[in-house]
Amino acid sequence: MITGAFRFPRQDTVIYGRPAHEAVAELAMRYNAARIFVVTTRSLGGPEGAAARLCDALGSLCAGTFDAIGSHSPRSDVIGGAIAAREAGADLLVALGGGSVIDATKLIQLCLWAGLATTEQLAPYRMGRGEDRKDASLIPSGVRMIAIPTTLSAAEFTPFAGVTDGDKQIKESYTHPDFAPRAVILDPAITRETPPRLWFSTGMKAIDHAVEQLCNLERSPMGDAVAAEGLRLLAKGLRATHDDPADLDARAACQHGMWLAISGAATGRGMGASHAIGHTLGGSYGVPHGITSCITLHATLQWNRGYSVDRQTLVSRLMGKRALPAADVVRDLVKALGLPWRLSELLIGASHFRAIAEHTMHDRAIRTNPRPIRSADDIVEILELCA
Repeated sequence: MITGAFRFPRQDTVIYGRPAHEAVAELAMRYNAARIFVVTTRSLGGPEGAAARLCDALGSLCAGTFDAIGSHSPRSDVIGGAIAAREAGADLLVALGGGSVIDATKLIQLCLWAGLATTEQLAPYRMGRGEDRKDASLIPSGVRMIAIPTTLSAAEFTPFAGVTDGDKQIKESYTHPDFAPRAVILDPAITRETPPRLWFSTGMKAIDHAVEQLCNLERSPMGDAVAAEGLRLLAKGLRATHDDPADLDARAACQHGMWLAISGAATGRGMGASHAIGHTLGGSYGVPHGITSCITLHATLQWNRGYSVDRQTLVSRLMGKRALPAADVVRDLVKALGLPWRLSELLIGASHFRAIAEHTMHDRAIRTNPRPIRSADDIVEILELCA
């Protein structure tokens, strides 16, 4: 008999297949919101950007925008967005963009709830231990957020946020039960503006979510089911959008697959070494999260194979390549999508492996890797497989 628990995020609604501006207006009415504040990136900002078009469609409901969120959600950008939202009198935040924007907006919520105005004030709420740490979950929630994702990173379905400490160049985690957006809008049409490399690489991150859930040594009826269907939809949908970028049904399938894949993590059973190494490569080396999965997942599967043969066979079948090892299936898909699959392509050589490994040993995701990771030497072995 298996045992465990499945924890549903504090989300009201997921709306899919409809124009984003219509869904936002309906949600604003439902939430009695009159001053919507849009948080996004420079690539989606500007007078001709998606954020401006969204605000134009919302009319007087839009109280302003902040379009300066950088990659990996720098703390300074979080504070800048919070100050702007506070000055605008926002009563509902809308995160438009990928994982960096959505994670940053989660922390902007905390800044509004706790009255934080500097990076120094934000720092103690990061997860971990230490005399300076404060428990963010004790802060009563106030202004909440809606997410309109333009990538497949799936940050919008979790109560966790990764934010970069610009001084130390490390990525730190924050959490609060109400960090998960109150509503998520999956509009496939809005993703047509997402650069192909970003779309496909975040799709590989979503595949990483599904695979590391399915290969986890703990079983979960709900977690396994949603991760499996998510992986099937993603593998099919990514290939289809590569063949025809205008195929909205394929884009919707990718969004649905991303949603299901991350939902498996609601069991709380953790990810694995691919995610752990990816956190280090992202926070310390500036590698986009999607690209980290392109490089680390196939190597981690190869290193873990003897400890998860049956589960990896399932991964191959769900991705439509039953006869091949899962590591080969993942690597072949990365290549077919035109994405990097080796660290050398990022100019990260063996001289960095020990430092990467030592840093990764502090990541909690290594604790739930199918094959036990006992030292930094094990991490170095995985890095050598993706060199």
